[in-house]
Amino acid sequence: MSFWIIFKLLGSLALLMFGMKSMSESLQKMAGPQLRHVLGAMTTNRFTGMLTGMLVTASVQSSTATTVMTVSFVNAGLLTLAQAISVIMGANIGTTLTAWIMSAGMSFDITNAVYPTFFLGIILIYQKKYRYIGDFLFGMSFLLLGLGTLRGTGAEMHLGENQALLDFFTSFDPNSFTTTLIFLVLGGILTFCVQSSAAVMAITMILCSSGALPIYQGIALVMGENIGTTITSNLAALSANTQARRAAFAHMFFNVFGVLWILFVFHPFVDMVCGWVGYDVNMTKETAGTDAFLANAAKLNFVLAAFHTTFNVINTFILIWFIPQIEKLVCWVIKPKKTDEDEDLRLHFITAGIMKTPELSVLEAQKEIQSFSERMQRMFSMVRELLILSASSNNKKKSEQETEFNKLFSRIEKYESISDSMELEIANYLDQVSDAHLSDDSKAKIRAMLREISELESIGDSCYNMARTISRKYQGKEDHFTESQYGHLHQMMELTNNTLNLMNELMAGRKEAFDINRTFNTEHEINNYRNQLKQQNIVDVNNHEYTYAVGTIYMDLVNECEKLGDYVVNVVEARMGTRLRD
Repeated sequence: MSFWIIFKLLGSLALLMFGMKSMSESLQKMAGPQLRHVLGAMTTNRFTGMLTGMLVTASVQSSTATTVMTVSFVNAGLLTLAQAISVIMGANIGTTLTAWIMSAGMSFDITNAVYPTFFLGIILIYQKKYRYIGDFLFGMSFLLLGLGTLRGTGAEMHLGENQALLDFFTSFDPNSFTTTLIFLVLGGILTFCVQSSAAVMAITMILCSSGALPIYQGIALVMGENIGTTITSNLAALSANTQARRAAFAHMFFNVFGVLWILFVFHPFVDMVCGWVGYDVNMTKETAGTDAFLANAAKLNFVLAAFHTTFNVINTFILIWFIPQIEKLVCWVIKPKKTDEDEDLRLHFITAGIMKTPELSVLEAQKEIQSFSERMQRMFSMVRELLILSASSNNKKKSEQETEFNKLFSRIEKYESISDSMELEIANYLDQVSDAHLSDDSKAKIRAMLREISELESIGDSCYNMARTISRKYQGKEDHFTESQYGHLHQMMELTNNTLNLMNELMAGRKEAFDINRTFNTEHEINNYRNQLKQQNIVDVNNHEYTYAVGTIYMDLVNECEKLGDYVVNVVEARMGTRLRD
């Protein structure tokens, strides 16, 4: 029988965690883009940033989701690190709503109410228009069912009458500072192992409300949960970029600082919260009787929720005035790695461990593709510079010019390797994200992104092909281009660069504000100029202005520019979700 109860306990915890996850993901599907826009617009100062973090976290029931959005905006330059810290402070307050939901679920028998919700949810799931609401209702039902089962299981276990358990907890002096530290560390370790502060909070509520665990040890466990959840995010951020690691460290500093000051006023603070809720700290089973004792212990669920909220609100009020100093501290502790960003093969926005919210992973991938796009334009700029270097040695080759030429060509080769690597890594990431339950809008975005990275990699191939053609001519014995050829090539490359400018303007902005006809007109201009140069080349070769071999290399560069322009149009089409050409 004891094994059956343990399995019920573990299963109800699993239901609780799954319900929280389903609720969070369905809310993100319904309001993900709007929440991102709100987060970007409502962080003008530390107070609005804090309120925004609080409201967004309360809405999606996930402080991780809010933190991920915040870090992505910092990476994109839309938020400063100081603004991000204020949002994370607000997220700590917003996540306390979970404790209130759990305390209500543990205090009242709500299992009968979940079955009509399940029925309504399945009806809505099969209606495409409302299926995300159905997913949310299913998640909420699982959450409430898990809480109700936990409540019933806790009652079946009779923890308050288990003498061995009572003897274990009473062996710790509730007034001892050492006892508080032990349970604080225990709460942190449990949260780190379970990877869910909600699950540990539920266990704490069962132990406290049954009368087995004294209030002071229970609240010490809650304090440990606050630290344990930040350890997880910091370990996940180890493989992330500098700003993500700084944001994770700021979150840890916030919670650790709060725990440190609360330890100095621990017992008076807990007694104050207990007084608000109406819980008698001094009541014992021997003095008041079993029934009165258990009725008093039942209030502990609300004491834990009230403490969690009060602690985070006061901690935020203290630290919000010192955000600039916190920013300096985290920047001093987490220093950027000294790498050449242009030739760094690592992805900057996509991280393997920190992403726990599939809907928001789409935003991270979009930022990475934007970086990919900008790199390809830098690569094309190197090709233009390579052409200028090859022209500067027409009359006399100098050793330093050859060294510079070879060094630049090697950089272009490096960029070609980067483009191949970025395409594969982003594609693998999008493939992992697509395995999750996503909205139709996000699925369409992933399909478009896969096309975008394929075309961007083709832009890199075109740039490398042009660089190899220029290098072959520079190292070979063919005659040099004429002045008019160089002029035509520079003009063609200028037109091509204009298309790249338009592409990056689209990738960095919102597609609703982008005029798609500008890309079409530039691509049409490139095609016309290519045809004009093709005809002119035939005339010039026939007039012996230059050799056929030189004309072939010349037209290879012209045609590659035109192909690159086509790839740019393909990227724009994928991003806009429309076609420019028939």
